[in-house]
Amino acid sequence: MMSAPGRYGVFADRLESAAASQVAIPPVRDAIGAADVEAAYAVQAELTRRRVARGGRVVGRKVGLTSPAVQAQLGVDQPDFGVLFDDMRVAEGAVVPAGTLLQPKVEAEVAFVLGQDLVGRLDPVKVRGAVAHAVAALEIVDSRIANWDIGIVDTVADNGSSALFVLGGVHRPLDEFEPRDVRMSLAVDDRVASTGSGEDCLGDPLAALLWLAETVQRHGEPLRAGEVVLSGALGPMVAVRPGATVSTEITSLGSVSVEFGKEQHE
Repeated sequence: MMSAPGRYGVFADRLESAAASQVAIPPVRDAIGAADVEAAYAVQAELTRRRVARGGRVVGRKVGLTSPAVQAQLGVDQPDFGVLFDDMRVAEGAVVPAGTLLQPKVEAEVAFVLGQDLVGRLDPVKVRGAVAHAVAALEIVDSRIANWDIGIVDTVADNGSSALFVLGGVHRPLDEFEPRDVRMSLAVDDRVASTGSGEDCLGDPLAALLWLAETVQRHGEPLRAGEVVLSGALGPMVAVRPGATVSTEITSLGSVSVEFGKEQHE
């Protein structure tokens, strides 16, 4: 019988191979256990361990599945999280080279930068007080699972279907605005493709931050000062093609944009 670490390593191997080869794989949920979210987090932890061993540096976390519509689509009743690494950050306005990702999509979010650790007994007041500032963010999600045929176990094992993120330049402390009150508009090549609000993210992006802080602490890796938290989509995610420019405007937080490189043909 295969040991638990060996079992998780098998799935980590498959997901790493898909990312390296740029060839997506079939869903892993049936092999892992379609309802075994804890096993999926164990696969994610193994992928994180390997990435850190290769020199990767953890700079924060991301919250996913914060939209009730997406939760209903996947048949789940809870968010999930993934790990952010230093090499996942893309400069505002930069170009993501063609061929970097398999099947990218983009969503607009409120990102929080922490000024204090979030450990011990947590509540909304403590979470709010730990935030140094908020910024507008674009999360570029991707899936190593073919055709985005994912359930909760697939996306958790695949590091929350994470890929890259972009942070805006306006740093806003929480005494200057309420994250739940923001309004968001996301455009692809100057055409509005997604809209939403802070209330579309678990009712309040700060509620998503509280959920994350409690959840990662239970998993033994609490949020620390200086880390970035992508709190979850403010509206539907949008698929993008090579050559596209994606930008978002979030009230109180300004704008942020990114370009996707064009494919080169011989």
